[in-house]
Amino acid sequence: MAVVKADAYGHGLVPVARAALRAGAEWLGVALPEEGAALRGAGIRAPILVLGPTPPAQAEEVVAGGLDQMVHSVPLAEALSRAAGKARRRIAVHLKVDTGMGRVGVPVEEVGTLAGAIGRLPGLRLRGVMTHFAAADAPDTAHAREQLRRFHEALVSPPLRAVPSLLRHAANSAAAFALPEARLDMVRIGIALYGCPPSPKAPPPVPLRPALTLETRVAQMRWVPAGTTVSYGCTFVAPARMRIATLPVGYGDGFPRALSNRGAVLLRGRRAPVVGRVCMDMVMVDVTGIPEVEEGDPVVLLGVQGTEAIPADAWAALADTISYEVLCGIGPRVPRLYVGEGAMGALDGAAPPQPPKREGRPRSASRRRAP
Repeated sequence: MAVVKADAYGHGLVPVARAALRAGAEWLGVALPEEGAALRGAGIRAPILVLGPTPPAQAEEVVAGGLDQMVHSVPLAEALSRAAGKARRRIAVHLKVDTGMGRVGVPVEEVGTLAGAIGRLPGLRLRGVMTHFAAADAPDTAHAREQLRRFHEALVSPPLRAVPSLLRHAANSAAAFALPEARLDMVRIGIALYGCPPSPKAPPPVPLRPALTLETRVAQMRWVPAGTTVSYGCTFVAPARMRIATLPVGYGDGFPRALSNRGAVLLRGRRAPVVGRVCMDMVMVDVTGIPEVEEGDPVVLLGVQGTEAIPADAWAALADTISYEVLCGIGPRVPRLYVGEGAMGALDGAAPPQPPKREGRPRSASRRRAP
């Protein structure tokens, strides 16, 4: 399963889903019925599982989209049954077991009760049973192994054993790497699909290459004298005469404000430090030591330029977060360009999309390699 929720972790829902299916994925995972509906609207017919706890009021949307739904409660199962009956259709569901995540699902002890209820409700077919790991990316996998033990305990529940060809799935990216025994019938690959390790503290056993490059261009160059303050709050004061480049990108695009006076970008293959606070739409960098920089030069915010690289984990470390949030935070006003084998142009039989024409200053753009 290619997990493409949250706009495919910021990479673009439909293009990534199509590329993943072309590359061999058999299922797609989303968080919301709306995401599944968008994939169906794009003509994607592959099995789609809604992984999130859908409100019973949206049961009809699940049925209309021909989506599979994670089920964690009897009221949700009953709502899906009513919606299926109204549409004269049958809907497939996946029972969620909480084995130690503490987020959503039924305890192991209640699996039989929920499975029995699903089996008695018309219009429902129990297609899968699933759980989710809380710490499979930790150096110590003891908690994940205990969760897997409890999941196997749930699987021997008589109502589950009575279901033929039940699809058992538990492993996310981290577990797929660290716990081969957790792969079972299907793995749900999320962050690794986009070329990022589940945790920088536990390098994966296979090489990963980030699918995304986030870039912009220099909007303005200028010299400022010593003592000049830069950006809001006057948190940076030039210690000497400096050459400052202004970039048309800011936290409104997903460039974290936490990188103020801390982050860096790549220009002419070299690092240029961020000076002053990151604004909503702009950020300033010091290019005094890179004299060849000119207005219009390409700037890599995330990715590789020359021999230097800035991965999403680098932003995450400075912002006290994780690469997942960094990628999901890239805003919708950033144009997406798809390049390379499996790009949207090749998938649709059309030319790759071009960024929207904009008046005035150039915006940032993310170039994404097809996963």
